[in-house]
Amino acid sequence: MTVTDSDSTRAVATAPPVEQRSHRRRHWIDDWRPEDPRFWSTVGKPIARRNLIFSVFAEHVGFSVWMLWSIVVVQMTAAADGSAAASGFALTTTQALWLVAVPSGVGAFLRLPYTFAVPIFGGRNWTIVSALLLLIPCLLLAWAVSNPDIDFGLLLVIAATAGFGGGNFASSMANISFFYPEKEKGWALGLNAAGGNIGVAVAQKIIPIVVTIGAGVTLSLAGLFYVPFAVAAAVCAFLFMNNISEAKADVKPVWQSLRHSDTWIMSLLYIGTFGSFIGYSAAFPTLLKAVFDRGDIALTWAFLGAGIGSIARPLGGKLSDRIGGARITILSFLMLAIGAAVALWSVRAVNLPAFFVAFMVLFVATGIGNGSTYRMISKIFRIKGEDAGGSPETMILMRRQAAGALGIISSVGAFGGFIVPLAYAWSKAQFGNIQPALQFYIGFFIVLLVVTWFFYLRKSTRMGQAGV
Repeated sequence: MTVTDSDSTRAVATAPPVEQRSHRRRHWIDDWRPEDPRFWSTVGKPIARRNLIFSVFAEHVGFSVWMLWSIVVVQMTAAADGSAAASGFALTTTQALWLVAVPSGVGAFLRLPYTFAVPIFGGRNWTIVSALLLLIPCLLLAWAVSNPDIDFGLLLVIAATAGFGGGNFASSMANISFFYPEKEKGWALGLNAAGGNIGVAVAQKIIPIVVTIGAGVTLSLAGLFYVPFAVAAAVCAFLFMNNISEAKADVKPVWQSLRHSDTWIMSLLYIGTFGSFIGYSAAFPTLLKAVFDRGDIALTWAFLGAGIGSIARPLGGKLSDRIGGARITILSFLMLAIGAAVALWSVRAVNLPAFFVAFMVLFVATGIGNGSTYRMISKIFRIKGEDAGGSPETMILMRRQAAGALGIISSVGAFGGFIVPLAYAWSKAQFGNIQPALQFYIGFFIVLLVVTWFFYLRKSTRMGQAGV
């Protein structure tokens, strides 16, 4: 067969079948055998590595655009005395939290169609399209924040388009999963995810610097700054990435995965881990200004939370390999409950340092939980396959169902990024402070801890006995 990449054509073994010759064109790979050691070492690995590099770049830009509003709204929110910000806007805390919640919700919703876009259109092709789609939220943001008199409803619609960046995660992960053999998928997908997640921290660090270059505050630069990066991601994908012909858009495993109660239980747990990560990342800068009126700290140091959470994600996976995913997930929820309790105390005591440290604990816990829950999903479906007989066909079927479950869990879990800011908005609007929201989170994390123990750690359960 023949492998065609962006630079050359390598002959491998025999001539391609007739049905593959019609697909032969530049940037398409018609024969891809990563599980073949000889193929992988001589042909596959360099191509996979190149695709991973540019996939990480595109996903990183996507995450950055997804969370742009989380830092922009800090400079659009009214001061404690009700006066307008330097940008000319005077948003309430509730309005600001809505503007950071809606992109998260849209991004979560888009994850399912983005997952199927890769096998339908090709990984390279969809990376080009998804990168160019980022121009829409960037340019609309640049226009919207230049008009302080804009209707809030229209502002909300424009903020929603940033959800395109959230959908990029699903398509990027689906694409890279096709390139790597099973034994290296964990590393590749972990690197791909971390590279995207850290885009949140990068945006929250860089954008405050960008918009204050020169005299005053020019918020439109926040959107314009990422325009060349989105274009560069599309161009790099066009030049250096590949499509795999054998990737099939098969929705059957996804529907089959819905029959498993574990898919829904893990979706709930993922709301508590990744949903909390993206939700806290979006809301943290606004909370620093709303609770303590310290917009300066929000613009200077809020990025640390998302950065620490991103770095902690691979640690969660590594610890899960050694100790077990369920144990590490329980540890994550315990840390989350403690962090929320300390944050609650700090709000009551008006103690900013304690509040900041509490949120750093929350971010570390979400990162660890992200890694451990992903580790649990693959093992749960492997155990199901072994219990069903363990034949090669059964194990392949379960791996496909696990992939389908990952798409569902990723999408449902990301809705936490929508729920978290809205919970704070509701709490602020109804009670004048965020204490009721923090009280809810303490209880929620304790419930998730118990759920994890009940289904995956109890020795009387099959999953507990298998060491999920």
